[in-house]
Amino acid sequence: MAACISSTSLPTAIRYAATTLDIFIDAIRLRPRTRSSLRGHSTNCNAGHAAPTADATDGELPASDLLSRFSGIMKLFPNRSRTFFPEPGAKPFQSDPFHYNLLMKAFSRAGRPDEVLRLFREMKESKCDPNVLCYTTVIDALVASNRSDEAEKVFEEMIDSGVTPDAASFTVLVKFYSFYLRKFDSACEIIRWMVRSGCDPDVVTYSTLIAGLCRAGMVEEAWGVLDQMLQGNCSPNAHSFSPFLQAYCSQGKIEAAIRLMESMRSIGCPPDSVAYNILINGFCKHGYFNEAAHLLENCVSDGWEPDAVTYNTYISGLCKVGRAEDAFKQLEMMLQKKLCPTVVTLNIVLDSICRESTVWEGNHHLERSLELGLEVDVVSYNTIITRLCDIGKLSWVLKLVTDMIKKGISPSTETFNIMIRSLCKAGKFRKAKCIFTSRGFVADTITCNILIHEFYMAGKIVELHNLLSGVDMDKIRPDSITYNSIIDCLCKKGKFLEAINYLRSVEDGFPSEAVAHLAYGLVRGRKIGELLNLFEEMLSQGLVLDGQAFSHLIIAFCRNGSCQSREIYKVCLVLDKMLGIV
Repeated sequence: MAACISSTSLPTAIRYAATTLDIFIDAIRLRPRTRSSLRGHSTNCNAGHAAPTADATDGELPASDLLSRFSGIMKLFPNRSRTFFPEPGAKPFQSDPFHYNLLMKAFSRAGRPDEVLRLFREMKESKCDPNVLCYTTVIDALVASNRSDEAEKVFEEMIDSGVTPDAASFTVLVKFYSFYLRKFDSACEIIRWMVRSGCDPDVVTYSTLIAGLCRAGMVEEAWGVLDQMLQGNCSPNAHSFSPFLQAYCSQGKIEAAIRLMESMRSIGCPPDSVAYNILINGFCKHGYFNEAAHLLENCVSDGWEPDAVTYNTYISGLCKVGRAEDAFKQLEMMLQKKLCPTVVTLNIVLDSICRESTVWEGNHHLERSLELGLEVDVVSYNTIITRLCDIGKLSWVLKLVTDMIKKGISPSTETFNIMIRSLCKAGKFRKAKCIFTSRGFVADTITCNILIHEFYMAGKIVELHNLLSGVDMDKIRPDSITYNSIIDCLCKKGKFLEAINYLRSVEDGFPSEAVAHLAYGLVRGRKIGELLNLFEEMLSQGLVLDGQAFSHLIIAFCRNGSCQSREIYKVCLVLDKMLGIV
């Protein structure tokens, strides 16, 4: 679950971080400079990434001109309203299920599951019985924050209290098992339970299972669910096909995605803007920018209307390959279509300005945001902070954080994670520890992953243990990156037995990605006997080795040179064991 920083203790955290980082001292040493000298200074510090000039690129504008042009365009857009979420501790207007559910949904959208649970408890304490909508909202909030045990308990409570689940509540469970736990047999059992309960699965239920399977790379199995859906007289919609498009585009199968779009039209299920956005993202990801432009140019004849997400996606793709001028043309196109750019658009362009020029240009853009009436958020500041850390300008970070607070924008946990990661990579572990232990900062899973990787690789095991001993680990759930980081670190240090025992101790029971990382480490360490014993243990438990394990293992053998030497027999022996042949 993502952690947040308490607004009441935030100033304390900032002051403490400031003194420990010695940034104030560095900031005092900085003398005011002209804008041109700052640009030159930043360029020197970022060797190999000099700021582009009019002659440096073919037809591209200098970053300062891009910034001025962007500011001019943004002035023409109407003012955008901020999204407001309820304050912690908020009460419903009336003590009835409808108003409780309304407020719980708002907190759920804001990513505050603890507030959802608070309202749920208050609701029951006030003798206001939750209905199926309230239970579904609570379960969905817990599922979204990866709090599986609590979600299951709330569902059991709903059944025990005599509230009959509806299609929406069953679908949340399908999402839980397929998206987060990847227990697809359990997800299918939920659908069978629905049918036995007289609650027919709807298009959302089936589409959710399809999405979970596609996200796990099980596209063929997802097509099987679609067949089952049709047999149950449940007609698919555009949303049902979107996961297939996403899977094809992620795998680089662009032609397959295009054929699927054509098939959707032929069966009377025309693609919606979400489907087109997925395809445009695939085009951009794999360099098919002409095809993306053609798709946008023919949107009217194809019967769809690009939205802000469409342009955000396309602008992002253009910026990533350095086509800032083309990105600005799309921004002007948004203006013509009266599509208001979101803060996402701003951050995409801001990141491009930082990458294409000096960070100072982007920083200058943030400082002028109020003057230009631009809406910036913590992501905007995190973008600049990331670039400052990349070029080693840690002394400038505090000034930016202070400016952010003055504008009423609270630093997020990600803000401090960026700083901790950068300090660790720069070898400033003492200062990273000071931020981590500062009052008001609440670590999340990403923080712990950063510390595990950086401290362990630096050999600071005791310090890492002391740091994490003060963390309430009950509130931080390890994720796949946690497992992978620990296994990678142990293997790189030659502690293969510890890595194997750690994998055995994981409560999720041999996660496939962690198994793949361990297999890679064992092969690279030439511990073939230990690898075979591990596979034997897994197969004896009825576990199946997936494609990730095969892929990592083959790559490791190739890097060891085993595939072109006498050791090829070892490769065959391990593959046979994985396939259950021996």
